[in-house]
Amino acid sequence: MKKSGNIKLAWRFLKGSKWAFALSITAVLVMTFTGMVAPQIIRIALDNVIMGESTETVSAQYRWLLESLGGVAYLKENLWVIALLLLGIAVVTFVAQYLFRVTNTLGAETFTKTMRDTLYDRIAHLPFSWHMRNHTGDIIQRCTSDVDTLKNFINEQLTGIVRIVLMAVMALGFMFGMHWQLAAIAFALMPVMLTYSLLFHKQIWKSFLKCDEKEGEVSALVQENLTGVRVVRAFGREGYECEKFERNNAEYTSLYVRLAKVMARFWSSSDVITGFELMVVIVCGAVYAVKGAITVGEYIAFISYNSMLVWPVRMLGRLLSEMSKAGVSLSRIAHVVNSEPERDSEQAVEADMTGDVSFEHVNFAYENCPELLHDVTFTVKAGTTVGIMGGTGSGKSTLMLLLDKLYDLEDASSRITIGGVDIRNVKTDYLRDNIGIVLQEPYLFSRSLKDNIGIKHEGVTLESIRMAAEAAALDETIASFPQGYDTFVGERGVTLSGGQKQRAAIARVLTDDAPILVFDDSLSAVDTETDALIRSRLEERFGTATIFLISHRISTLRKADLIVVLEHGRIAEMGTHDALVAEGGLYYSIYQAQTAGVEEL
Repeated sequence: MKKSGNIKLAWRFLKGSKWAFALSITAVLVMTFTGMVAPQIIRIALDNVIMGESTETVSAQYRWLLESLGGVAYLKENLWVIALLLLGIAVVTFVAQYLFRVTNTLGAETFTKTMRDTLYDRIAHLPFSWHMRNHTGDIIQRCTSDVDTLKNFINEQLTGIVRIVLMAVMALGFMFGMHWQLAAIAFALMPVMLTYSLLFHKQIWKSFLKCDEKEGEVSALVQENLTGVRVVRAFGREGYECEKFERNNAEYTSLYVRLAKVMARFWSSSDVITGFELMVVIVCGAVYAVKGAITVGEYIAFISYNSMLVWPVRMLGRLLSEMSKAGVSLSRIAHVVNSEPERDSEQAVEADMTGDVSFEHVNFAYENCPELLHDVTFTVKAGTTVGIMGGTGSGKSTLMLLLDKLYDLEDASSRITIGGVDIRNVKTDYLRDNIGIVLQEPYLFSRSLKDNIGIKHEGVTLESIRMAAEAAALDETIASFPQGYDTFVGERGVTLSGGQKQRAAIARVLTDDAPILVFDDSLSAVDTETDALIRSRLEERFGTATIFLISHRISTLRKADLIVVLEHGRIAEMGTHDALVAEGGLYYSIYQAQTAGVEEL
């Protein structure tokens, strides 16, 4: 079932390139036909024209060709006619080969483009949880190395299958037509070569699969270290990481060396069997020619056809080895394409996003992990600000990921509603378009500051970008840069400080008026003065929005309409700043710890 599914997937990738492959196969047919005709013309020229053998043994179509060219006597005096005919066949072969190369390459490139488009589209729509389970480096390897392996197979081997079959069938037909005993000798070793190739097919598949998976691990390691190069350098871990890479790279190399040994055994043995077959046919053919059982022309033509037969059979072995590699790559690509994308329920609607936000008995656990959130229940009134505080791993960020449907609630008794509508029944794109979220780790692309801030909407004006930057207290910083909003930001925002990255991410969210805003510890890298400035500007600009503030700072949360304190995935306390301080519980302890230092200063 899996293989049939992979074949269907490959057929799906061929959409848009089938016509090109059809033309290339037609060119292959012409090339094969001219390749088979040429030895027959040489045989007739030797036996019937030059040697004067009777034309009775010549088939009807070739007798007609002889008569059309002027007859045996005329051709014997004008051998240039036969030479011109062979030249014409060579020209037709050349044109067919040119068309084959062009159409085959066009088909392969179109096929590859379809693969890449399909993979990228599917990856973009796969759930956040899927990305958390799969290494980025391995995903990249599937989209590059595996795609190239499959492309090379399609480009170099797919049309070769047609040519191999045609050449083998036609060569055997001509050989049995000329001398069936010698043809039987030639054919006797074919099953041996085919069986040998099939036996190696499974072994090559397993070896290449290990190599491909290890390549994915090495790619993931490289990607991870390039992304975290500052951390590696800061902690002086270059030696450790280099040693780790060298160890993995050595394992990868050893796997490919083992594969090379398997391939070497296969090709060496195949060459021995092929050479033995050619030798037997040449020797036996020479014996038959000496005895007069076949003519000299038939012997030369037979050797030509036998070479044409041996080549396809030998290429079949190569085809099977390449098919093994392509099969592994196709399975790895299918893993991505067949992964279930995010889907809305049939009842999904575009609900009113300005209503109250309620978390009702929310329980949640990450895959293969113990439960993180336990019966979390609270309601945030529309247009108010809620602060969420808790220790590391208490589930603060997870609540916001669930609100944005980056993870799905599996527990049927758990609900998150907006305006009384379960977010399971809200269209995902619509929901996320109406929730502005600044994640705990802001990510900036290798583009200008203007592009990074305005990335959420196409055609956003520079004025809107400036207003958002001003609300995020970033406008003065940008004005100090020589290139202003056109300042190029390095990969992951590496050229900016932590606070600048956070403020750029905040500005990105503020380019539109989303009714729900989430700031997941997004002010942790800015000083308290800037923190207060940003919060005051948010109050001025987004007075009607429902705002979620996640922070460890009391100063950030104290003005919130509601503060929720989480402990070990449960709500420990809930209320206003004054009420929680008056209770003297966990929040009060944190408040005392944070204000004590200020008082001492």
